[in-house]
Amino acid sequence: MNELPADLHTHTQFSWDTQTGDMDGSCARAVELGLPAIAFTEHTDFVSWTVEPASVPERWAPHMAGPASLAPPPLDLAGYLEAIDRCRVKYPTLKIITGVELGEPHWFAEQAAALLASHPFERVIGSLHSLEARGRHRLVEDEYATRPVPDVLRDYFAETIRMIEACGDFSTLTHLDYPVRYVPAQFTFDIADFEDEVRQVLRSLAGTGRALEVNTRRTLEPLLLHWWREAGGAAVSFGSDAHRPDAVAANFTAAAALAEAAGFRPGRHPYEHWIR
Repeated sequence: MNELPADLHTHTQFSWDTQTGDMDGSCARAVELGLPAIAFTEHTDFVSWTVEPASVPERWAPHMAGPASLAPPPLDLAGYLEAIDRCRVKYPTLKIITGVELGEPHWFAEQAAALLASHPFERVIGSLHSLEARGRHRLVEDEYATRPVPDVLRDYFAETIRMIEACGDFSTLTHLDYPVRYVPAQFTFDIADFEDEVRQVLRSLAGTGRALEVNTRRTLEPLLLHWWREAGGAAVSFGSDAHRPDAVAANFTAAAALAEAAGFRPGRHPYEHWIR
């Protein structure tokens, strides 16, 4: 395959968690790479996290609601849509897709529904960044400080199933491997050790007819796509999860090759999901 697939999961200055996002720069990078399309799926998190203050990145400091509470701000929808319009005029050969990444939407059904009613977003992806325990929401990476890594990972996969089954607002599940990004250095992750749990997530997702994202932010897991096909998964998308322009479509050549090896092919249009 000579052409890269569309990058359907990126972030810009309108995502609260980045200081390096730049919609114009990401469009320029997409054009430079020859991408057929790019989706700007900005973070929309309705949660208030109980956090470990020492672990909070400095760039998140403006969003601290207390000494141990992180409260992401709402999406600046008007500013976001204005930037989309400017970029569509400036980059007419690039298909620019509006979108949001709904964080933990099964916990905040009313807020998610209100956001989606406010604008006809073209792409809605669902994500899980945290776990709930004893009435508190905590980022997965903070859970590793207090509990065994395997327990946290298994709880994450179980919560992902609950999100899939309770919320129909998103069309694609993103970064199923999110908690693996933050496992302590001394822990060696092998997806085969969690085969039963991961396969259960994939069967649940496939049963809803939704797509699985091949997220390229960390090392790709070849087994994941084969398990996805065996679970009956019909479609995949590709997302760099880029929070800065130079990360757009990172590792897409390898990701596309893995998807092809698992039996997935480009859809009718270059900006659509790949299908079996």
